[in-house]
Amino acid sequence: MAHMNKYNRTGRPQGLPSAEQILEFIQSSPTPAGKREIAKAFGLKGQEKIALKKRLKDMAEEGLIDGKRTAYHQMGGVPKVAVLKVIEIEDGEPIAVPEAWDPDSKQPAPRLTVKEGKKVAALKRGDRFLARTEEKPRGWVAHPMKKLPARSEGLMGVVEFDGSGKPWLAPVDKRVRNASPIADLGGAEEGELVLAERAGKSARAAVKVVEVIGDPLAPKSFSLIAIAKHGIPHIFPEEALSEAQAVVDLPLSAEKREDLRGIPIVAIDPADARDHDDAIWAEPDGKGGFRAIVAIADVSYYVRPGGPLDREARKRGNSVYFPDRVVPMLPEILSADVCSLVEGEDRAAMACHLSIAPDGKVTDWRFTRATVKLAANIAYEDAQKAIDDGSADQHLKDLWAAWDLLYKARKARDPLELELPERQVKLNDQGVIEEIAVRDRLDAHRLVEDFMIAANVAAAKALEAKKAPVVYRVHETPSREKLTAFKEYLATQGRNFALGQVITPGLFNRMLKDISEPAEKALIMEAVLRSQTQAYYGPANAGHFGLALGSYAHFTSPIRRYADLLVHRALVDSYHLEQPKPKGDIPATSGLSDRDRTALSQITDAISQTERRAMEAERDTIDRYVAAWLSGRVGETFDTRITGVQSFGFFATIEALGGDGLVPVSTLGREYFRYDEAARQLVGENSGKTYAVGDRLKLKLAESNALTGALKFEVPDGDGAPIEKRGDRPAPKKKPFVKGKGAPRQAHHSGQRGRPKNIRHQGRGKKR
Repeated sequence: MAHMNKYNRTGRPQGLPSAEQILEFIQSSPTPAGKREIAKAFGLKGQEKIALKKRLKDMAEEGLIDGKRTAYHQMGGVPKVAVLKVIEIEDGEPIAVPEAWDPDSKQPAPRLTVKEGKKVAALKRGDRFLARTEEKPRGWVAHPMKKLPARSEGLMGVVEFDGSGKPWLAPVDKRVRNASPIADLGGAEEGELVLAERAGKSARAAVKVVEVIGDPLAPKSFSLIAIAKHGIPHIFPEEALSEAQAVVDLPLSAEKREDLRGIPIVAIDPADARDHDDAIWAEPDGKGGFRAIVAIADVSYYVRPGGPLDREARKRGNSVYFPDRVVPMLPEILSADVCSLVEGEDRAAMACHLSIAPDGKVTDWRFTRATVKLAANIAYEDAQKAIDDGSADQHLKDLWAAWDLLYKARKARDPLELELPERQVKLNDQGVIEEIAVRDRLDAHRLVEDFMIAANVAAAKALEAKKAPVVYRVHETPSREKLTAFKEYLATQGRNFALGQVITPGLFNRMLKDISEPAEKALIMEAVLRSQTQAYYGPANAGHFGLALGSYAHFTSPIRRYADLLVHRALVDSYHLEQPKPKGDIPATSGLSDRDRTALSQITDAISQTERRAMEAERDTIDRYVAAWLSGRVGETFDTRITGVQSFGFFATIEALGGDGLVPVSTLGREYFRYDEAARQLVGENSGKTYAVGDRLKLKLAESNALTGALKFEVPDGDGAPIEKRGDRPAPKKKPFVKGKGAPRQAHHSGQRGRPKNIRHQGRGKKR
């Protein structure tokens, strides 16, 4: 009331307030300001309240305010009391963002510095908490009021009954330690996979079943678990499907497109590819080099900015590929049909014309909108076989000859060369696993990858030449902190690393090349991976360290990546590639919208997050398939390699399959094993026996849980001497044992397997 009186006393005009007056009121109000509070402050009645409602709606659509009718706040601001989530720890202080920030808002989510007090326990990355917020001259500050339980963790699981007949939800997330009592079964039966939600606010509250999924071990259940657990949008809104149906009839306007249908362009993809967004062609230029074309699906022609189809694509950010299904970024009528480049069909394409010099450098490029008709869709294996046995036609031989030059330039550039094996799950028509193996890495893969890299670089540089907005694919140089940790780790292995030198990918390559012993090479490669930063999308160029490139964008996969679609739109604007205005309600422009330009930083942050979400979901699903595959082989012994070490045990991966599992320290016998964090190894206090990252050893599979994807190993017969270690590893220095400190923890494992952050963004990196 005092706030309202202040407005009256200051002589502010009563009646319907302007947008500026509403913003001033919201900013100065000491309590949450909703529609009711605004109406009272300005003395509104009757029709004026209706007009206020419309004005608030208009302001929200213009991006001036955000929130609900009970509490508005200025767009770019934060409610007075909000649920926040810690995203990182910076100089010892947690940094948080509002959990409910609208990804479609026109402002990036504000970062709040958290001032921790005695009310709430220390916060770590990923924690949720309720906080009082305030805006200060140097930015937003959050004062924690209450720590909140992790959202949705453990809320997918299998219904089980205990001895007394009480139902419990057994979690399918390996990171969740405990089952939850079920207050409402919602019609679910024992053994069924369900989605549930908390019946109360406490993390220990009972849950109620909200959806029954069915048999957790049925074919295709594993991908459903990942979709639900990670909150991946997988049902297209009707309005998006309607727009997709409308745009498929857009004509390929011949007068504004280059006709490339007479050129024998081919697509080389996995045999099980679900979409085909790139194709290539090359021929000698008569001067020792090659002319080449990289043709990419012209998705921007069909997905126009601002419509429901575009909003849904932006929300998804990318397609997600599972062994049994794909959750596409675009409706299948576009992703698997109209936009997909297939043999013998006229298709709209964005063509990147490249001139490749005899030294392999790309000396010139131009972009056109074109119509293509592919000569063939070829599987990687078939293309490789044709080259190897000499049955390839001249067009395929020309492609390989052009790639020989690109490969020469790649070797001169010396990008980071790491062995990143990819597991492949093969299913039969019923969705049952037939085989799990590491996918072969062929020259055909490298060929396509290097052509895609060349086109991606050309796209970035072409946009830079026009001073146009660019969505860069950024992989920054390793941070000083990571390099220091890398140096300290190498010291434990008897190796030196100078921090003062210029850090290049070639530096790491030479280090790995000089190591001949497989166990040591795997160990050092793991350390190199850990030293790398995580790649992301952004409008500011910081180069691509892994590829040793100064400018890099993603242009070659617009069917499955929103970042590429934005790059296509920018090229349309910069090089005047707009097509004739379509008929009907379809947006006229296929270039960048005003929102694409003004909110590019926010959009790239969001699609970087959706990419990480997809990676985690794909990895979780593969883990479940591997565990299901191994469930019939419990008790067998496997060749493994240690991939991570913690105080409670170590993680090892089966070399032939990639399945990771835990060896608890409690199973290593009666000897006390000290955890040496710097060297990332467990050390026997009496024997000096070590278990370190990179060691190869035989382990017995003790448990295989297909629902969680978790494996558990044991050292066979109480032994477990590694079968391959680095012979000159220095003996560990013993540290005095202090009672109560450094004791081996027998806690449930955390699921942190010591896997490196993904940097595999070289070329297209397709996961089909």
